[in-house]
Amino acid sequence: MELLEQRILRDGVVVNADVLKVGSFLNHQIDAVLLDALGAEFYRLFSSCPINKVITVEASGIAIAYVTALRFKVPMVFAKKSMTRVLPEDVYTTRVESFTHGRIYDVVMSKQFLGPDDHVLIVDDFLANGCALEGLLDLTRQAGATVEGIGIAIEKGFQKGGASIRAQGYRVESLAIVESMDPETGKITFRSAC
Repeated sequence: MELLEQRILRDGVVVNADVLKVGSFLNHQIDAVLLDALGAEFYRLFSSCPINKVITVEASGIAIAYVTALRFKVPMVFAKKSMTRVLPEDVYTTRVESFTHGRIYDVVMSKQFLGPDDHVLIVDDFLANGCALEGLLDLTRQAGATVEGIGIAIEKGFQKGGASIRAQGYRVESLAIVESMDPETGKITFRSAC
């Protein structure tokens, strides 16, 4: 998606060879107009699928999942990174290693909101090593739900996550795939569309 790629080139910050900061428009401060365009693109890509839920993991994926769910006119459900007193005891649970935070979370989702009748679109802001997606896929397996597809705003194509998830047979649509980043020059190269 050229709009997203241009924004990454303009405002993205290459911290090192593995870390790209997009906090000024995607996951700290959010450009609502850009986000709406991302939701519209995910709707265009997956509108032929019988999606009745959009799911993500707390926290940065929530905004993108929300605008996508709004386009589909379906609920958005997010997995929480910790149990709270108000969550029911009847939850699906999995462990997720956060690339960004460098720690492991026990991620939970209420069984009330995900079940075998659900056809889900998983949406997230980044795909790096695929740990968050593996966790969400595990939750959907536990629920007996069907994964219709996975929508990613920014995929780091030089890390293993995208290839690993696609090798499992899932349809992954990434709106921008970063092929490489040079921390010395700040240059970002995108994978060419096929």
